[in-house]
Amino acid sequence: MLSTAVITISDKGSRGEREDISGPLLVEMLKENNFDVTTTSIIPDEKEMIESTLIDLSNKNIALILTTGGTGFAPRDITPEATKAVIERETPGLSEIMRAESMKITPFGCLSRGVSGIRHNSLIINLPGSPKAAKENLMTIIKSLPHAFKMFLGDSSHE
Repeated sequence: MLSTAVITISDKGSRGEREDISGPLLVEMLKENNFDVTTTSIIPDEKEMIESTLIDLSNKNIALILTTGGTGFAPRDITPEATKAVIERETPGLSEIMRAESMKITPFGCLSRGVSGIRHNSLIINLPGSPKAAKENLMTIIKSLPHAFKMFLGDSSHE
């Protein structure tokens, strides 16, 4: 089982002014698909805090780090910028397919700015903050993640 972290990025959530629905929903989905969720947290939309959280988790060799929130057009939506600042290699296909599939559901799917990429031995993926969108986006990629990790960890076979 792959060690996994789910980080909710929300000013109101971090202050206790809004219940986090997306984070627990993602945890449930991950557990149903045999991922070992070892870490969850809620942090504010602060670039330095997002960056330091992602760096800390990747330094602890958490294999999969999912963020939820901060991927829209609002002035404080800076999760993609913080993620880009810490990743070493982008994995654009994951972000592209999530947006493409979202567009089949809503014309607003193209407004997500989430990115994904690799830092050390961790795959970091930004998901939207909306519970519905977070669930739909994770459902789009969850079946491909075990194979991604096989390749990521050195198994280059394509069988």
